[in-house]
Amino acid sequence: MPRITLPYDALVDDVAALLRSGKNVISVAGFHFPQAHGEDYVRRLHDAALEGGVTLAGGGVNPGLIVERLALAATAMSHDLKRLAVFETVDASAMTSPDFVFGLMGFNSDPATTDIRSGPLAELYGQLFSEVLHFAAAELGTSVREICPDHQLTLAPAPLTIAAGQIEQGRVAATEWRWTALTEAGPEILMSILWTADPSLHGPDTLGHWKIEITGRPTITMTLDITEADPAMPPSRALTDAVVAVAVRAIPDVIAAPPGFFAYRPPAVWSAA
Repeated sequence: MPRITLPYDALVDDVAALLRSGKNVISVAGFHFPQAHGEDYVRRLHDAALEGGVTLAGGGVNPGLIVERLALAATAMSHDLKRLAVFETVDASAMTSPDFVFGLMGFNSDPATTDIRSGPLAELYGQLFSEVLHFAAAELGTSVREICPDHQLTLAPAPLTIAAGQIEQGRVAATEWRWTALTEAGPEILMSILWTADPSLHGPDTLGHWKIEITGRPTITMTLDITEADPAMPPSRALTDAVVAVAVRAIPDVIAAPPGFFAYRPPAVWSAA
């Protein structure tokens, strides 16, 4: 469970070495659907897993569960599917790590000097969440033709003090990483990840961790929220607990799986066929 880092494939050599040594690997920092990154990337990992006789799995909540096991399952109710959209909102105001909040989340960056929407962070998250988009397309019986990014920034209207530190007026107080995958079969798959230092900047529609919208016949809407029950603990512990729980629960299934790649598949879904 290392922190995801730049560049996105920085962990591949370590993971391949673990696999070759005969250790099953469950990661919450990528490796959810290696097939999204092409044959060379796949071969480095798959060959190592076969050599060690073990299995590689990416786990977690998003990526790992929200789209792959919940949203896709709901498409079984679709007679006609036009768009599968998942919107995530994470309140970062209580997160205490400056390296994470100001580094990997991009808060307090100055858009006048650096536009993170077209820099290394955009590339990092584009590679990570492309795995979700490619997995979803494959499960729907199609493939991704094109991924269209449309990232948005929200700037602080006044200085903001959060647990990780200070955000100056006019600097980034929220990022919406947003991609739309166009598929060969027609349905679009939209992923929106909103990380914010202050949910009140975005209005009432951001309540809850996730909103799932399935457009078609019929149109289906679901919301999902997780909260920390202990008021003495930081609110972010709820999401951390959920990510870890999914990974730990996967241990016996990954051990029992044949050598290679492992991912939980949803039950019967809408099919392009």
